Amino acid sequence: MDSDEGVSLPWIHKHLMVPWNDMRKGDCCGRFEAISAGYYCKSCDFFAHKKCGDEASESIQHPSHSIHPLWLQSIPHKNVCNLCGSKFVDIYYRCEICNFNVDLHCAKYPPPEVIDVSVTHPHKLTLFKKRITFDCDAKCGKRGDYEFAYKCHECDDISFHVDCVWNQLEVEHPLEVNHSYHSVHALKLLTGQPPEYSDGKCRLCGKKVDKVFYHCSSCNFTLDMCCVLNPPQQSLLDLRAHDHQLSLVPRLDSFTCNACGLKGDRSPYVCFQCDFKIHQDCLGLPRIINITRHDHRISRTSVLGVVGSVCGVCRKKVDWTYGGYSCQRCPGYVVHSKCATRQDVWNEKELEGVPEEIEDIEPYIVIDENTIQHFSHKEHYLRLNVNGVLYEVSKRCNACIHPIGLQSFYDCIDCDFVLHQNCAAHPKNRWHMLHSEQLTLVTNEVGFFQCGACLRMSNGFMYKFGDTKLDVRCISISEPFFHPSHPLHPLYYLSLDKDEICNGCNLEEPHVLRCIEDGCEFFLGFKCATLPQVVMIDGDLLSLCYGEEEGSGKYWCDICEKETNPETWFYKAHSAIFHKECVVGDFSGLMPRTTIEYLDRSFEVVLNDGTTRPFCKGCESRCIYPIILKLLGNSDTYFCSDKCIC
Repeated sequence: MDSDEGVSLPWIHKHLMVPWNDMRKGDCCGRFEAISAGYYCKSCDFFAHKKCGDEASESIQHPSHSIHPLWLQSIPHKNVCNLCGSKFVDIYYRCEICNFNVDLHCAKYPPPEVIDVSVTHPHKLTLFKKRITFDCDAKCGKRGDYEFAYKCHECDDISFHVDCVWNQLEVEHPLEVNHSYHSVHALKLLTGQPPEYSDGKCRLCGKKVDKVFYHCSSCNFTLDMCCVLNPPQQSLLDLRAHDHQLSLVPRLDSFTCNACGLKGDRSPYVCFQCDFKIHQDCLGLPRIINITRHDHRISRTSVLGVVGSVCGVCRKKVDWTYGGYSCQRCPGYVVHSKCATRQDVWNEKELEGVPEEIEDIEPYIVIDENTIQHFSHKEHYLRLNVNGVLYEVSKRCNACIHPIGLQSFYDCIDCDFVLHQNCAAHPKNRWHMLHSEQLTLVTNEVGFFQCGACLRMSNGFMYKFGDTKLDVRCISISEPFFHPSHPLHPLYYLSLDKDEICNGCNLEEPHVLRCIEDGCEFFLGFKCATLPQVVMIDGDLLSLCYGEEEGSGKYWCDICEKETNPETWFYKAHSAIFHKECVVGDFSGLMPRTTIEYLDRSFEVVLNDGTTRPFCKGCESRCIYPIILKLLGNSDTYFCSDKCIC
């Protein structure tokens, strides 16, 4: 009953309420309505839809529970509707005898057991009355979180929110609505394809409309169902985004977003005082984050202010007059807002207010100028040897498994533990371009692993997070990356939508480094990028060559005696040519004289440097590769490659 002071709705709320227009979710039924009329209690911030308030009664007889009446409850209680499976808190109908609950929406519109809504799905849908978690196929953007679903028994793995199916019916979507963002004319419900004269996108969010939407033909104004039921706020004050109040301008308007520097074509939030404009989805940009491309935290700033800079992710120029991310420790390091928050670059963790821990990432303690104690070998000290003359094949680095070669190295004073000087300096934790979380250096895992970048087998050191494992050769690649095969320009890792052909092996690779200079189509996979530049075989030093001009003649590999492709990489010593596969082999990442478990069998890793090469059990040829596997418990069973074992 109305009064001068307000409206009394005793079954809904204990206080007097005032008529109120709002598009927010109702505290009455927990849902959005296509109309804005309702009732509001200012003291409790409680909003009820007009339909829910006017039609509520103290008790009802409901066809879903005909044996007892259901009584309206207004005591907050976490419960679940027995008809649709959704959670509610404030108001619902309940049978105390049977512990049966129905929310206000289902009390008026109970979801049918079987429903046929062709705009949602071509087959009949059945209500699955068991609470599950699922991805809704109505493309509503929300995941079903432990609730009922409509499922299709003719199609595998098709599930819909109850609301997404039920909302397609006319009871939920009236033929016309008056919307606060288009008060001039009513919006009409349309199904199917948008009119040809429209761009087919929602005026507010810019997404392509689905099969059901609202449209004004006089103004060519379209809203998708999400923005009809849950429109963005007309004005807001968000100091994380801007110092002043922002207002949404719901019209087509070409603008440049001050937060990310990218173009927009509709409905920005605007500060008229500052001529500041921002995309709706840029309002929620995080303030402080870690990204895979940089070792330090980066912070969001409204003006980058670094003239002539390039983005640390996409390597394209940055307009310094717009917002982005910068590093407080590294002057000049900036990143586009959209690049910094890409899924493959950022782990979606906001670090504002989270204290930055000082990590112990140093891998060793300096004893004196030539002696260290490495955390992977704490029992003994390691002594520095400045190499440069002697190439030792039998002495291999425990981290990368490469021979010591011509590089400086640390060797143990008391045992045969060896580390290249560069490998000894790998930090305990580091960020890398191939994974969005910080990786940890692991040195003592039993067995072997497969590197996620180059797919090599290795039992050396690895960097790990969860199931992601990278060997120290691939983790050493950082940007900009310089490789002698492409001396003119540096290479960068750019996430691509498709595999690219590596210039080193002419094979498709999922992870590639590329040249970003215009017109320079050079790609390099991680496996080829980490090949050793010099290898010793039978006392000869072989150098990695990067192909020769087409038509330069035919060559045959001195190891396998098969023809080589002069356009791909190969190794060369004097006039002799070698396939890089023959020089390296499948097991170059395994340390000789260790044992591994592989395919339910135990193998010893053997250095194939004898005067007589053993026969391979798989291919029945003499083993040509430098490292092979020997089956334990059998004195003459050898395997030269991975495919020979499989």
